[in-house]
Amino acid sequence: MKKLFLIIGAPGSGKTTDAELIAARNSDQVAHYSTGDLLRAEVASGSDRGQRIDSFISKGLIVPIEIAIETITNAIKEASADVILFDGYPRSFEQMNELNKFLQNDTSIKLLSVVEVVVSEEVARDRVLGRSRGEDDKVEVFNNRMSVYTEPLSIIQTFYEEKNLLQKINGERSIEAIVDEMEIFIKSKI
Repeated sequence: MKKLFLIIGAPGSGKTTDAELIAARNSDQVAHYSTGDLLRAEVASGSDRGQRIDSFISKGLIVPIEIAIETITNAIKEASADVILFDGYPRSFEQMNELNKFLQNDTSIKLLSVVEVVVSEEVARDRVLGRSRGEDDKVEVFNNRMSVYTEPLSIIQTFYEEKNLLQKINGERSIEAIVDEMEIFIKSKI
């Protein structure tokens, strides 16, 4: 059975870096994935699913939830590691709901925890705008990404808190302190 940890957090929270570092430290048993990477890899593979995904991405459209869930869960099932850190998902009530339905019907994947890397909007903005790698890092784009993240957040938090699955970690410390705390927590669950 695959053991799944969802890593959520605002843009600039460091969730991807944290998950990558933990996976690198424990590469024999932990793998890291993100939705965007999986969808891009599927497109690059040239598969039928990849072509369907590309038909949405190439037009700037959101990939339908069913296709995203199918892509995510197939990658998890095919992973060589038994512990999966998946960052940036779910980002909406609908995504959370569909993933929950899938996990209820598929016993080969067990969600062990949702780890939220918590940072203030001010810290997130400073980090994102400070790295200035192009269009994606402009103020308006950041503000939009932040509202997309925060709008459904309380619903997502409540849903996972009620299932006793939500673990919050202070993301406003050194990367080392955050990664150490997250790694200890993950290892305590597996």
